[in-house]
Amino acid sequence: MRSIAIREELTEEWKNRGVKEQLEYAILTAEISKATFGLTPSEYKNKGTVSQNLRDHMTDLELIFSMLGEEVTRARNPKGFVENKVAAIIGGKIAGNALKELEKESGEKVITSENYLPEPKKKLK
Repeated sequence: MRSIAIREELTEEWKNRGVKEQLEYAILTAEISKATFGLTPSEYKNKGTVSQNLRDHMTDLELIFSMLGEEVTRARNPKGFVENKVAAIIGGKIAGNALKELEKESGEKVITSENYLPEPKKKLK
């Protein structure tokens, strides 16, 4: 739930800082994700069958690194789309570096195909 709240805070701040279009939100989100995980959200979803919100299928660590990238992005206090895009890349890069350090120290990958919840079972009529 906290991850969703941080995401909502970020999108509200983007709106207040001159990012107005859904397309721009998607671009900024993709920049954070790409710099953090090496994957855009659409590429991330292609790793498994995900019909719900991508965050619903992330492990705790994936959520933590997503939130870190978003929090750094927000904290930079950028104005307008261009500055927000630069901040998104920086925030994602910081989160991505932290992710790589954790993987190096733990010897385990943060992103695996097992990270996704099973698809909901379809109701029989």
